[in-house]
Amino acid sequence: MRRWLVLVFALLVVPVAPARAAEDIVTRLKAVPGLTVVADRQPPAGFQRFISITYRQPVDHRDPAKGSFEQRFTLLHNGEQKPMVLHTSGYDVYWDRPFRSEPTFLLGGNQIAVEQRFFPPSSPAPKDWSKLDIWQAASDHHRIVTALKQIYTGKWLSVGESKGGMASVYHRRFFPDDVTATIAYVAPNDVVDGDDAYESFLDRVGTDAKCRTALKDLQTEALRRRPELIGRYEAWAKENGRTFGRTSGGADRSFEWLVVEMPYVFWQYGGQYKCRSVPATNVSTDQLYLWLDRTVGFDSYTDQTIEHYLPYYFQAGTQLGYPAMPESHLNGLLRYPGQFVPRYLVPRDIPMTYQSGVMADIDRWVREQGERLMFVYGQVDPWSAEPFRLGSGTTDSFWYEVPGGNHNVDIRDLPAAQRTQAESAIRRWAGVTISTARFTPGLDDQRPDREPHLKWRIGK
Repeated sequence: MRRWLVLVFALLVVPVAPARAAEDIVTRLKAVPGLTVVADRQPPAGFQRFISITYRQPVDHRDPAKGSFEQRFTLLHNGEQKPMVLHTSGYDVYWDRPFRSEPTFLLGGNQIAVEQRFFPPSSPAPKDWSKLDIWQAASDHHRIVTALKQIYTGKWLSVGESKGGMASVYHRRFFPDDVTATIAYVAPNDVVDGDDAYESFLDRVGTDAKCRTALKDLQTEALRRRPELIGRYEAWAKENGRTFGRTSGGADRSFEWLVVEMPYVFWQYGGQYKCRSVPATNVSTDQLYLWLDRTVGFDSYTDQTIEHYLPYYFQAGTQLGYPAMPESHLNGLLRYPGQFVPRYLVPRDIPMTYQSGVMADIDRWVREQGERLMFVYGQVDPWSAEPFRLGSGTTDSFWYEVPGGNHNVDIRDLPAAQRTQAESAIRRWAGVTISTARFTPGLDDQRPDREPHLKWRIGK
């Protein structure tokens, strides 16, 4: 009888223990100075907690007396001794719905996803734009890692996509011991901003020259039909509460930017398979408008979208560099040639000076001192035209390119042998022999925005 009672008691008690542990993590988080648990939300399957958090950061890490702001990040909690993945978004963050990055999925561990400084609401007021640089952002990540390592004692890895991947590399360069390894997806490395490789890349991308020619011909046709298309553009903007002028400089300029950028975005989120969708130049204006909207997105260069992404454009014009769009084939049709650059996307009252040498320093560190780095690129993604490269001093690191892949590539898109190698390296770095994690539709196929374009439809 006693044995039976003990067994029943054990069965009743065992399920309660994880719930108590989950409650304890919220208590421990609240004890971290400067950290606020904003919401303890319903966690997705396989996690004990999904928590929205803010952390008080100095506006200037060199002089904390200059004020502070609240930086947002989210936490997927799965166990204090399990690996932690630091996801650097480079932009804003999914605040009230979870996503799981690929390394988090592979490791079955924890994840924090951090919003980039100056993206609202993780922004000081008023903004001192001189405090938006890669070192200040890396210092944000360093303080969060330092604070949470008191709780999470497993191995730490960092991961990011596109600008987020760049941010993860910059963090490693300035604070190399914060995490054990870094996985950067489709991260551009614009070392010499005045020597762009993007135009030559677009001249050879894909497997069919006819497709590249068709895109150029469609650009020409769109500019020839400028009055009709802009009329539709302005009507759409009025109907949807969008404006031009405060930042973009008018619908005419926004339309021209959109057309100039079209081939770049076509390959960024498409591929050779989409070439059959490119309409002929004799298509109706309505069909041409719809295709441009689906390919680039007419919301991309309204005041509202530009203003949201000002931190990106500012960083591109001061440190990161920016791709030059081919324009020579459009001579005579452009009203704003040479103006598709950050200086024209950032208001004139915000000072901007490009700091040459900043990206060269990062590139040199990767080639000469980088260790436990993994880079994953897409073959037809224009952002891969200037990638990070491993050097003679880079150790225990990997570089991959997904055949035919675009800006949305994952490790799971690699050929089987490379995928196995990459996944094994990530698990080795994290000290995990095997993961029991399972792919979760609706959670693992949702990723943060990788670039300003098509914010509303990015993701697989």
